[in-house]
Amino acid sequence: MRVISNPPNPYDSHHRELLEPASRATVMVYEDQTREILSRNESPDLPFRWSVNPYRGCFHACAYCFARPSHEYWGFGAGTDFDSKIIVKEDAPLLLRRAFDKPSWQGELIVFSGNTDCYQPLEAAYGLTRACLSLCADYRNPVGIITKGVLVLRDLDVLRRLNQDAWVRVYFSIPFSSDEIARKVEPHAPSIAKRFEAMKALADAGISTGISIAPVIPGLNDGDLPVLLERAYQAGARTAGATLLRLSGSVEPVFLERMQAAFPDRIGKIIARLREVRGGAMTDGEFFRRHAGTGVYWDMIEQLFSVVKRRTGFTDDEAGAIPDTFRRPGVEQTALF
Repeated sequence: MRVISNPPNPYDSHHRELLEPASRATVMVYEDQTREILSRNESPDLPFRWSVNPYRGCFHACAYCFARPSHEYWGFGAGTDFDSKIIVKEDAPLLLRRAFDKPSWQGELIVFSGNTDCYQPLEAAYGLTRACLSLCADYRNPVGIITKGVLVLRDLDVLRRLNQDAWVRVYFSIPFSSDEIARKVEPHAPSIAKRFEAMKALADAGISTGISIAPVIPGLNDGDLPVLLERAYQAGARTAGATLLRLSGSVEPVFLERMQAAFPDRIGKIIARLREVRGGAMTDGEFFRRHAGTGVYWDMIEQLFSVVKRRTGFTDDEAGAIPDTFRRPGVEQTALF
């Protein structure tokens, strides 16, 4: 684990100065006492309204993770605290069952996870994602999954139930084609080969899979698009999406610090290209603009993605028609004549 480094927390009124070099970060686990597990998404440019996040913070330690500022709400930092101080929602399965049993719940799509990876390493011990997915299968509630974790293969039996009785699609987040580069940006995520192997195993089992090339970092991985799309299609993925890097709030200083350390010879190019596709700024948080860029260079990236995607055989179906399958267990469905 890297040396502790966090940007100032805007929600913390205290100022601290270290009198000696920062220590190494160690993983610490905290229990979350939240009383709700379904997170409602109010963003009009996202294709889902509900998500389940069994964990806060993420051991994968991706430098670009857009969820980093959310850790500051709990008094932690968005840097190494986010990577090493993981909050666990041990009551997640119980809370999800309660939500499903409310008359107001009608069985909308739920995404695992809208914030941090539901298959990060702690899931191997806690099994919260598996328990929640099993409940979704029991209630036949449609599910989408976004992950870098190959632990998803452990739950193939549950995914098969969801695929048979409801609807499920698993997106693998794979933004780099080189493990050498990926290890510097997402240091604790599974290797690229392992992620593609997991994708193929799910696809071979009949589970709908896709690739999420997110984020696209101009000057670093935009040239990886053809290789990633071709490998994903060969591994059975039939949907693909890509989004531009977002550096909202404390993500920017974390990302720039780590990229400067990892790519001292390329950081200037990365910043210049990012400003080029953001109209001179480092980021844009406006809805419907935050996931894509502007200008000639971004148009080239989009055209490359579109051409290779079409040539490879991907469809434009990002979500498809999600069936209305939700049923509460034990409740007999009757018809009146």
